Amino acid sequence: MKLSTKGRYAVTALADIALQPPGAPVALADISERRDISLAYLEQIFLKLRKAGLVESFRGPGGGYLLTRPSSEINIAEVMTAVEESLRATQCSGAMGEGCTMDKSGKKTHCLTHNLWERLSSHVHVFLSQTSLADVVGERVAGCPAMPDFAALLMEEGQA
Repeated sequence: MKLSTKGRYAVTALADIALQPPGAPVALADISERRDISLAYLEQIFLKLRKAGLVESFRGPGGGYLLTRPSSEINIAEVMTAVEESLRATQCSGAMGEGCTMDKSGKKTHCLTHNLWERLSSHVHVFLSQTSLADVVGERVAGCPAMPDFAALLMEEGQA
């Protein structure tokens, strides 16, 4: 799994809209300026977000984009899916649950670390599905119960 700028920028842009006064369409040029994201890139992202039904657009003076639902009802997993961001940590080809390598008899089986990466993917998907745009803008994103201060651990290990 590799989160690209497309997914990060989609979440950032929608969070920006969620922070604005309700009912006032937000111009992509304003988001671009506030968040230092290329306007052309935002236009590509918003085509996908609109197609997924997460935003609606309004043309003309005072036009822009609005969320189609309250920010508390839009989860981050659906934003990532809308912009075609993969939440799968495996590098295996084939459909979910399908084998990714062939054994000596020609039967499809899973690679050695397949289950590890599938479980990680599941955790990431659950976390992003349980996190809404409202959580992001309200700084209420829940940490990992097993490791509440992950940033401190990384600093301690010299990885931050």
